[in-house]
Amino acid sequence: QVDETAIRAVIGGRTVLVTGAGGSIGSEICRIIARFGPGKIVFVERSENALFEIDRQIARRFPLLARRAALHDVVDAESTLALFREEEPDIVFHAAAHKHVPMMEDHPGLAVDNNLFGTKSAVDAAIAVGCERFVMVSTDKAVNPTSIMGSTKRLAELYIQHVNRTAATACSLVRFGNVLGSSGSALETWKKQIADGGPVTLTDPRMTRYFMSIPEAASLVIQAAALTDRSATSGEVFVLDMGEPFRIVDIATRFISMHGLTAVFPNDAGAGTRHGEIAVTFTGARPGEKLFEELALDAETI
Repeated sequence: QVDETAIRAVIGGRTVLVTGAGGSIGSEICRIIARFGPGKIVFVERSENALFEIDRQIARRFPLLARRAALHDVVDAESTLALFREEEPDIVFHAAAHKHVPMMEDHPGLAVDNNLFGTKSAVDAAIAVGCERFVMVSTDKAVNPTSIMGSTKRLAELYIQHVNRTAATACSLVRFGNVLGSSGSALETWKKQIADGGPVTLTDPRMTRYFMSIPEAASLVIQAAALTDRSATSGEVFVLDMGEPFRIVDIATRFISMHGLTAVFPNDAGAGTRHGEIAVTFTGARPGEKLFEELALDAETI
């Protein structure tokens, strides 16, 4: 349960800007913020279709709420600063990022551009216009990173903590694991594979992940903004309590059974050929992937 009174006190009547506003987390952040009576929401998103969709949703559900849909790439520092000067946001939620680990292994330059320099551009602009609070959405993959994506998110975290030391803007980070049902997530992939008759592909039978729902993740990011205070907790890394990690095999088996099917594994000779069954195959961990994720660095837990 989030502290709705504290959130309303921070967001009510304020101008709130959300980068990556059309993404899975960003769009849910926008939907939740709209419930707490902000003065204005500014959606910042470089995907035209995603921006159109979140703007349409908020317009339909909150027709009296002032809003702006800005088709914009935060990597462009000069125009980001110009946008922030126009809007003068009180609170910024920075959710824009490249997130797919295998894709970023193949495009490291783009990962650095978006995840590091996009973050630098956004927080520098927020500080320049006197923004009160800045919250960056990070990932468990930034802890002891083994991938390009995780490394660029860790660099972004370090930059946020660096500028927070001297900025009037209170900056913080929220770090969490996998979000069930987010765009491009395992559930989306498995759903398509089941519709195609299988097989359902998993990487490694030993792999575990922390999971939470999209509304849970977005609510807790907003809660972090209410907890971020220049006098006390700015510069904090908020690590969400995600419970115990799940075995990916167990999640897949349960997801398959929800579709009225039985998962059969490679050691079964007739895998997937009998009625009501679907084959499960293992493809091996992809470049940059860990078998298990961590939510905090050792030094952070002292």
